Amino acid sequence: FVLGIHPNALAYSMTTLGAGMMNSIFNFYYVKLFLNRYKISEVAFHQAQVVFMIWNAINDPLFGYIQDNYKFACCSRRQFSILYGAPLYALAFLLPWFPWKHYEEGDWLSGLHLIVALCAFDGLLTFVLLAQCALFAEISTRHESRLQLIKYNQVATLIGSTSILFCGLISDNMENFAYFQAFAVLVAALATACMCYTGKYSTSQYEQREVYTENANRDNGDGALSWSSVISLTKQIVTEKNFLFFVTMNFFQVFHLAFCNNFMMIFADNLIPKDVLSSSIRSIMYGAGFICPQ
Repeated sequence: FVLGIHPNALAYSMTTLGAGMMNSIFNFYYVKLFLNRYKISEVAFHQAQVVFMIWNAINDPLFGYIQDNYKFACCSRRQFSILYGAPLYALAFLLPWFPWKHYEEGDWLSGLHLIVALCAFDGLLTFVLLAQCALFAEISTRHESRLQLIKYNQVATLIGSTSILFCGLISDNMENFAYFQAFAVLVAALATACMCYTGKYSTSQYEQREVYTENANRDNGDGALSWSSVISLTKQIVTEKNFLFFVTMNFFQVFHLAFCNNFMMIFADNLIPKDVLSSSIRSIMYGAGFICPQ
């Protein structure tokens, strides 16, 4: 402990800080970027969203299975998944902000660019944050320790959400695109450093996870569940009342947040004349929309 700071909780929350900075900017700006600057066609935009929806549904269980069952170096420990995934996550964050060429209106390549950017970013986000969620359970089983992790995590979320405010002020709400690109690169570098800090300095109860897994597999044969067991467990989960309540609540929360984050700038530009609110006031308004709910 230094100055009352818990080093393990600090290390854990650094991934939340890095991911929060990138996720806020990505979700807030990518729709306006592709619609207004890259002039993507409406059909291509909808096609990209459908592909993204399918990939988003698939990648959570896919990466969860890979991290728990494969023997790759990046999956041998949760910290390694974060450490190795962080640079790729940051690169995926940068994908949308640098056009592959000068796009003409309705250019098919802008549609492909959007599909690649959405799927790459969401895939790496899932890979890193799944490992962080699992690390939360592995750090400690004590209620007090987990409460401490949550507190540090909430502070990190609050700080990370300020990236929208500073990005808007520096780039004039993406009007100065060169400044926006430079700020995005800076955020990617800071986020990578934050997540690598988690990968290097966080510790869990299962530092010998490889040995633990090997012993468990040896005791249980091949360690795999039969299809009948998987189906039975799935049926039990999806018919559980609390699970259904949670999924319903989470659906409306995610829907509201995604709709607000992705389209707030477009709504504001069309509903509020630019001579009514200056660019800096708009930046503060957008920033408050992310910071205050935290």
